[in-house]
Amino acid sequence: MSKSFKHQPRRKFIKQSMAAMAISAAGFPMEWIKRPVITEKVKPREPWRPEQPIRFSVIGMNHGHIHGQIESMHRAGGILVAYYAVEPELMEDFGKRYSGAKPARSAEEIYEDESIQLILSAAIPSDRADIGIKAMRHGKDYMSDKPAIISLEKLEEVKKVQQETGRIFSVLYSERMENKASVKAAELVKSGAIGKVVQTVNLAPHRMNIPSRPEWFFDKKYFGGIITDIGSHQIDQFLYYTGSTRAIIVGSQTGNVHYPQYPEFEDFGDALLRGNGGMGYIRVDWFTPDGLDTWGDGRLTILGTEGFIELRKYTDIAGRPGGNHLFLVDGKEARYIDCSDQYLPFGELFSNDILNRTETAMTQEHCFLATEVTLQAQAQAQRIDVEL
Repeated sequence: MSKSFKHQPRRKFIKQSMAAMAISAAGFPMEWIKRPVITEKVKPREPWRPEQPIRFSVIGMNHGHIHGQIESMHRAGGILVAYYAVEPELMEDFGKRYSGAKPARSAEEIYEDESIQLILSAAIPSDRADIGIKAMRHGKDYMSDKPAIISLEKLEEVKKVQQETGRIFSVLYSERMENKASVKAAELVKSGAIGKVVQTVNLAPHRMNIPSRPEWFFDKKYFGGIITDIGSHQIDQFLYYTGSTRAIIVGSQTGNVHYPQYPEFEDFGDALLRGNGGMGYIRVDWFTPDGLDTWGDGRLTILGTEGFIELRKYTDIAGRPGGNHLFLVDGKEARYIDCSDQYLPFGELFSNDILNRTETAMTQEHCFLATEVTLQAQAQAQRIDVEL
């Protein structure tokens, strides 16, 4: 037996004893020396489908988020009827993926089809609001990818048409509604698991991947700015988890610090917010390094008066496989919850809203508030002027 191995238990004992003495001297209970994290996993549940499936169609598929929108409706038994885009190559690719749907000859063909109840769109962001306006005026409900609206003036027009028609204008905020850890976090917050929410901190890095990006992606007049685009997710979450029905922008900033070849682009933005239900901080960027195993290490911390929740939505660099990781610490224990089997209810709730004219998936008030606060944060942002 080697000398180093022989004395290893004694060294370990001395190290633990010194740690215990330090904790005791600081006035902390001895049981805090080592407290295991409790591990659990969300149990799956069967999906609900309405007796009358929703018939929906797509106008504009310039962003891949359209597939998540379609999937949310398919889970609730929705039927994709038809699709249209002005770009022939998008029509061809979409048709290969959804061969059971009909390629429309024009957007008007979809608007005029009275059998279609819902129109989805992930068109170029600057076009999404007008698609929604036409959909509502043709008696159809509308679900847009984010951002659905990129100017405050267009927001007022959308609000006016929505009130006149009584149709649903919705935005699928996938980082909250279609992320399993986010859905579980909502359940825990509503149950009072961490007391009253005080603040949310939401970090949302994205991977640039320049070769995959179309020209409009780099021009602010088409995507509205980084807070309008990516930050709409984070502001939706801040309002939702804090329960805020009003909010102000304490401060915000945006800039293009790394891509001078695209002068109309923004690669960084952050904002400090204060709502009547709590406070929030968001940071968005296009700096995900290529060494990461996914497009972004999306993180959300929800601070409560009696504990906190932390989400690692898409990856855990500490080594746990996949995404949908939730950590909860309260006055009794620390828990890790694997949310990979969490049920996603958005499609079910949204279908129910279409059929029964309810607001269970997202209220119209919240939809417009999230958009308004996002556009205000973008409009008020100070320009970052740094050289890296």
